[in-house]
Amino acid sequence: MAAPKIPQAYPTALAAADCIVGTFRFDGASGKLDWSEEVYLIHGYCRGEIVPTLDLFLSHKHPDDRTRSREIFDQARKTGGSFFSYDRLIDARLREHRILTTGEAVLDECGRLSHIDAFIIDLTRTLQKETEAYARAAVAAANASRSTIEQAKGILMGALHIGSEEAFKLLVSHSQHSNIKLARTAADLVDLANSAKDPALLDGFIQALHRGPVRHRSRVIGANRHHVRRPQRSM
Repeated sequence: MAAPKIPQAYPTALAAADCIVGTFRFDGASGKLDWSEEVYLIHGYCRGEIVPTLDLFLSHKHPDDRTRSREIFDQARKTGGSFFSYDRLIDARLREHRILTTGEAVLDECGRLSHIDAFIIDLTRTLQKETEAYARAAVAAANASRSTIEQAKGILMGALHIGSEEAFKLLVSHSQHSNIKLARTAADLVDLANSAKDPALLDGFIQALHRGPVRHRSRVIGANRHHVRRPQRSM
């Protein structure tokens, strides 16, 4: 009977092109572990440098992930079927990798483990790129917001003849009391200033910012006090 073929890994089908994807096979009868060239590379070795064993394989797991990885592997050996794990791996050079392992344990007719075939996908570089892209986007967004806030301050300074600090305080005060982000408040003001459809809307917004919630309430309260008459006492 011919031995079953080890599955082939196709990185472009399984993950991003910059991911390293390898395969391994564990033989249930002999306990022999076969690694593809990529799995050696992920662990920081070259073929012939070490003999892969299950203990070596598990020893490279991050200490916090090692017990769970062993439990998943042992469960697959007992019950067969597909398994999946995501954990950290420390290679021979003490570099940390983020690893996705997925495979299938095959039992023989007697219910004993025949073999395990699995894929190992190194997602480290992909995650690094995503983190870097997110950081760049966050910095770009922050710079854009800062520019918009500066524009909004300039509009208030020109319209109300106030200084930069006071203009900023008006924006912050409105943002806090309206529960609208500062960048959104500034963007609304800039959008109104750039729109020639209704200058009254811009003027109204500027005056609302200038009055502020506290000043606005005090004026209303003062007006009410002025018009409310004291009730006459009954004899």
